[in-house]
Amino acid sequence: MRRPRPKRLILGLLALVLAFGVTPAAVTAPAAHADQSSVLKVALISGIDSLNPFTATRLASTQVNRYMYEFLTTWDSNTMQPAPGLADKWSVSSDKLTWTFHIRSGMKWSDGQPITAKDPAFTFNLMMTNSDAGTANGSYTANFASVKATDDNTLVITTKKPYASMLALDIPIVPQHVWSKVSNIGKFSNEDTSQPVVSDGPYTLEQYKEGQYVRLKANPNFWRGKPKFDEVQLITYTDTAAAVQALKSGDVDLVSGLTPSQYDSLKGQSNIALNDGHNRRYAELMINPGAATKTGTPIGNGNPALKDVTLRQAIATSLDLNTLANKVQQGHAQPGGGLVPPVYSQYHWDPGADAWGYHPDKANKMLDDAGYKKGPNGTRLDKTGKPLSLRLLANRDDSTNPNESQEAEYVKGWLHDIGIDVTIDYKADTQVSDDTTGGNYDLAFSGWSVNPDPDQALAQETCGQRPEANGQGGSSSDNWCDPDFDKLYTQQSGETDESKRADIVKQAEKLLY
Repeated sequence: MRRPRPKRLILGLLALVLAFGVTPAAVTAPAAHADQSSVLKVALISGIDSLNPFTATRLASTQVNRYMYEFLTTWDSNTMQPAPGLADKWSVSSDKLTWTFHIRSGMKWSDGQPITAKDPAFTFNLMMTNSDAGTANGSYTANFASVKATDDNTLVITTKKPYASMLALDIPIVPQHVWSKVSNIGKFSNEDTSQPVVSDGPYTLEQYKEGQYVRLKANPNFWRGKPKFDEVQLITYTDTAAAVQALKSGDVDLVSGLTPSQYDSLKGQSNIALNDGHNRRYAELMINPGAATKTGTPIGNGNPALKDVTLRQAIATSLDLNTLANKVQQGHAQPGGGLVPPVYSQYHWDPGADAWGYHPDKANKMLDDAGYKKGPNGTRLDKTGKPLSLRLLANRDDSTNPNESQEAEYVKGWLHDIGIDVTIDYKADTQVSDDTTGGNYDLAFSGWSVNPDPDQALAQETCGQRPEANGQGGSSSDNWCDPDFDKLYTQQSGETDESKRADIVKQAEKLLY
């Protein structure tokens, strides 16, 4: 049965605003640095769920962790092809099952201890044996049979079957001599700066005040060389409007995720540079099809009416993505289709003539034919005779899509036009994350950043990404599970021919849609 994919917008406005010669904020910012020219202040809107790289899934959290931790390999910013990271070279066996990585010599952790192959070996083995450690990125190691450090500079990974994403492991590497002493990975926050937080990235954690700021100090041992800024401060603001005002008043240097009107208001202002570029992130409206744990046990309080695929299809057919893209986002977004954004053309799937489109008359007929009769006030009744009322979970402080409140009102109106009552429920982004993971929603706005390699984006749609029985550990994009999709995910994961893999990825995207 065809299952409607949550409607997507590919956000095209990546507005980074840079000001020069600014001064620190007296109230919201950390203490002033002696030389302000060596401090970069970045506005932070979305909340931090954890600074533990094994469990952090929120955008702000992963952003901070990327300052602190390096990866085995990385991406070339120009070609979007794999590039050396902690490993400067690698090889693979003829059967595509054994990968040998050479770890650079002479690298040090921020505390002076040497970085060796034992550190990535420890990191990957922990993820393979501890379910909490696999919360954020466990799909990457699911196909690993063994990981060994044969000496300080040699890491050998053996996979169960060929793995196309071996050079795209988006896994922060942690120091074995620190993390081997952590007794409970799931509860460890990695936020206590009374003891040094040891890093191999360009910065180390100096200070963290929840809901206020993160202060990072340059890592003197960073293997790529000393960072240009001695300190990076990520300062929390309630919304982008407050962040833009802080930029204008000189309290921050960098603001991202602006609304089109905010972006336009900064044009022509002295000492402010603007950037409008293609994004790798999508925004989506999730429809709860009946959330469940990894074992299939139902969880959450989603409206059971949404288990009906016809109802979900009618909702998808009633949404006008062109209005959201052109009116709300003012042309800085485009209607989405496949999971992979157009910036990665090799794996991007476009529905073309099969797009759901905006057809409210068709949606109304679908619901009429399916037996969803309208009550005296125009609201349809579900199959049990109750008014068809849905909750729309929205973010009240989301920097990745600051127009979400406007979009929510449009969605409410469009669903009203087909006889569905909608109540908008605004919550903090961390609560939105908890509620969607636990299935406590009917409709919800969400979004993800997609890497050049599509594996992680696809993995978030597999049955195995649903939460554990206690509601923890899940990173499913929308609580969906389809064995046919899982088969396609497994096939693309093991296909090392890029062209053949791209075809399978697009089949998976089509099924999702």
